[in-house]
Amino acid sequence: MPVPKGTSLDPERTRAALLASATEILYERGLDGVGVAELCREVGASKETLYRHFGSKDGLVEAVLEARSDRVVQWLTDAVEAAGPHPGAQLSALFDALGSWYRQPGFRGCAIVNASTQHHTPPARTIADRHLGRYQRLLTSIAERAGVREPERLGRQLLILLEGATVVADHHDPEGRAAEDAERAALALLTAEGA
Repeated sequence: MPVPKGTSLDPERTRAALLASATEILYERGLDGVGVAELCREVGASKETLYRHFGSKDGLVEAVLEARSDRVVQWLTDAVEAAGPHPGAQLSALFDALGSWYRQPGFRGCAIVNASTQHHTPPARTIADRHLGRYQRLLTSIAERAGVREPERLGRQLLILLEGATVVADHHDPEGRAAEDAERAALALLTAEGA
């Protein structure tokens, strides 16, 4: 990234700026929607700078997806924890948070799953598997707190609702109710399994 003459270089700041810019561009246009030269132009860095920090475009994509997964999982975990100890309230908070994301301008679904469907190979596939596993652990922990008979199974069912809602919100949700409908289904499942 261009640095004014006399300014000291800060590799961490440069790396963070590249990640932030690339995250927006890759989410908007997809992994194959922008080449290295254009990506460098868009983020304001030379190819040499990109390669120095990430090794390749694939290295940059991997770093973008890992950082996004960390951020999204932490955001949802925070929403669940802020809801208090009641599992139903935690599920509602999680789907309410998702609903606010779905309504944001520029929403294009889950960047990590999108990347994996574009490149059904590592690293995108590996990161998607890990990302969905993190979601499932969060959802399973809610099921465990609810005392259901098979918390891991319910966690997986809730994951299917979460990811299904994300896809529907992106592709087929003219009334904007995907999160609300998924929340109702999730709460019904939680109640039925807790009986």
